[in-house]
Amino acid sequence: MGAAEKKRSGNSILRVIFVGISLLLQVGWLLVTILELNRYSTPISLMSSVIASIVVLRLYSKNTNSAFKMPWIMLIMALPVMGLSLYLMVEASGSTKRSKRKMDSIRTQLRGELNQDSQVMEILRNESPAVANQCGYLWNHAHSPVYRNTRTDYYAEAKDALEAMKIELEKAESFIFMEYFIVEDAQSFEPILDILVRKAAQGVEVRLMYDDIGSVGYVNLKFARRMNQLGIRCQAFNPAMPFLNFFMNHRDHRKITVIDGKVAFTGGYNLANEYFGITEPFGKWKDTGLRLEGEAVQSLAATFLEIWSVSTRKTEDVSRYLNICHSVTAPGYVQPFGDDPLTDERCAENVLLNMLGRAERYIYFITPYLIITDEMNRALGLAAKRGVDVRIITPGIPDKKTVYAVTRSYYAGLARQGVRIFEYSPGFCHAKQCVCDDSSAMIGTSNLDYRSLYLHFENDVFLYDCPAVGDMAKDFREMFPQCREVTEKYRTGRSGILRMWQCILRLFAPML
Repeated sequence: MGAAEKKRSGNSILRVIFVGISLLLQVGWLLVTILELNRYSTPISLMSSVIASIVVLRLYSKNTNSAFKMPWIMLIMALPVMGLSLYLMVEASGSTKRSKRKMDSIRTQLRGELNQDSQVMEILRNESPAVANQCGYLWNHAHSPVYRNTRTDYYAEAKDALEAMKIELEKAESFIFMEYFIVEDAQSFEPILDILVRKAAQGVEVRLMYDDIGSVGYVNLKFARRMNQLGIRCQAFNPAMPFLNFFMNHRDHRKITVIDGKVAFTGGYNLANEYFGITEPFGKWKDTGLRLEGEAVQSLAATFLEIWSVSTRKTEDVSRYLNICHSVTAPGYVQPFGDDPLTDERCAENVLLNMLGRAERYIYFITPYLIITDEMNRALGLAAKRGVDVRIITPGIPDKKTVYAVTRSYYAGLARQGVRIFEYSPGFCHAKQCVCDDSSAMIGTSNLDYRSLYLHFENDVFLYDCPAVGDMAKDFREMFPQCREVTEKYRTGRSGILRMWQCILRLFAPML
């Protein structure tokens, strides 16, 4: 590790310690306050029990996943004062409400710029009513149009996507938007930074956004300031504060690059060394990417502008970034869409549920984490029971051991229903994608876990009848021989102690 890298790491560790101590102090203050109020225990106990009952009833009636409700309900009923205090701080966060108001405002503006071509929908409905219904859902509930005239290129390795991205960045003439959960100020980012600095000097508008918590340990506190000094407009999403900010639970997990509104890249990879095999902390790292060229790029530009506006709290004219005519001749249908925790619509999960419901021959998934809802569990099992070949690839080497233990806790139930489970033997798989019947696919940033599907800002692309779908299917078939199938191992049962431990882990799964 070089001197600069050691300095970055040291700064990040100190920052994490500082924020952690601040959080502990505030939790300690809360506990002391509760203990001091014990002298008035009888009236407080009565009042808190009444309020707790009301909150629990309200929580129970909320239109959200039951797995999120249960931990809160149990905590509030067991410890009413503490449970209520924590719940009200987390769920009634003023920062969340302010961000939602800002998000609604920018969405109103963006919706005036993105329109669904009715002719495209009519053609699609004639080809496949089921897929047209799927695309209609995303248009009606995520305001994400489905496009034709868009070329798609799939990269089975993140390093190939990175090289293609650098080639397109060199061609930029007007603007570059980049948004990533992790940016590491290290070897993988250096050639990108060189291009961005040169393009900014040439008059190209360059914007870079990274998630503040996601990039802890990868960049120091001066990173954004240095980028701005180099001519790059840089913004950290939802910075970690030294005092409790429960909106910190919602992170920007998106991975987007948009160049001139003509070409875009997305996929599972961040801009950090391990994603491109420069370092190998967990064996061979499997990640994938997608290049888009054509009309669908404007949806990814809109997704970037949405979160940029929320973060900067500034309103701007976005039409010049979206009304760009760039069509290419290419088969198939492309529908980029965003997902976020500020709405009640769980778009990524619903798209996957719809794909499971439509699957006829096979449906394959790859995900770094498998922490799924009862609805997803049931849909996977039902597809397998009706004869669909349902397969899921998870890591062979974990990056987070506790989360890996929770992931494996789902194997037995799925295996008994006929779902086949594979672990990626060479190392860690970070790709997030699904392919179905050689015809449709979803690729992007959403893991098969609660945090991605319910708590993070994500972006994905639904594909139908595109060449990239066939390339994804081919990649899956090449991955299976590299994996160890563990279906039979988990179908046969677990020890009582292991089942008990996994039950405890599953209770807190929505928070992992």
